[in-house]
Amino acid sequence: MNATPPNTDPMETLLRILELSDAGGAQTDEDIFVGLGDANAPRPRLFGGQVLAQSIVAAARTVDEDHLVHSMHGYFLRPGDAASPLTFGVQRLRDGRSFSARRTHAYQGAVPILSMIASFQRPDSGIEHQDTMPEGIPAPETLPTSAQLLGAIDHPVAKAWAYERPFDIRHVGANIYFDVKGEHVAHQAVWLKTLGPMPTDQNLHRAALAYASDYTLLEPSLRRHGISWSTPGISVASLDHAMWWHRPLQVDDWLLYVAQSPSASEARGLNLGRFFNRDGVLVATVAQEGMMRIPEGTVAD
Repeated sequence: MNATPPNTDPMETLLRILELSDAGGAQTDEDIFVGLGDANAPRPRLFGGQVLAQSIVAAARTVDEDHLVHSMHGYFLRPGDAASPLTFGVQRLRDGRSFSARRTHAYQGAVPILSMIASFQRPDSGIEHQDTMPEGIPAPETLPTSAQLLGAIDHPVAKAWAYERPFDIRHVGANIYFDVKGEHVAHQAVWLKTLGPMPTDQNLHRAALAYASDYTLLEPSLRRHGISWSTPGISVASLDHAMWWHRPLQVDDWLLYVAQSPSASEARGLNLGRFFNRDGVLVATVAQEGMMRIPEGTVAD
């Protein structure tokens, strides 16, 4: 049976999620903002990338407009509830001539679910170098979409991944939705961009990239051991997330997301990723460790 595309517009949902309220100007020793959950999520657990993006937006609302987020380090403390709103408390740690630092806590039910520190910088000039974009990568237009791969499956998660994500995500080579074809390697690449245009605010583009960075980053650890997302009994959750934005970017144009896993041990996998635009410019780097509990007998080393 074919899954029916939803009536909701994923881009409209993304922009609504990133448009935080200032809670009527409420303030304690923190600046307070309120954001939406995701009532359309296929699972009760809130997507971690959403909380990251909203926390960055909240922090950005407290700095000068010419300050752009250049790094963040966050810990996921508790699972979030997708159906419930979130409260964000931003503490102004430092404002210097070039850099500003902010600490954001995301709350649900009066307890923090994410703790993040982000640094913002006024654009500056200096030395320049970067890693080189991998060669021989096929163009995104030649690769199948998630809707083409998953759209015929009548399952809520498949339907959500096919039609309800605000990002077009296309794996270079085989995906790991159902199985792991070919050699079990600890690296992969995907192309991604938003389904529609974004506002011009550069901090919003960077927050949206943080949102998308959480979709596939743990996959190299799973791929290395022949584990797909549909493995029965698999339990995977993000533990922490760090990100560095190097250069201006447009998340509504194609970005190549190259990721690898240097280590997995003690039910944790470490994964590192780099984002290149189509001109080969390295725009961001990301790192994440995830909890991975795999049923015995399913690992195919």
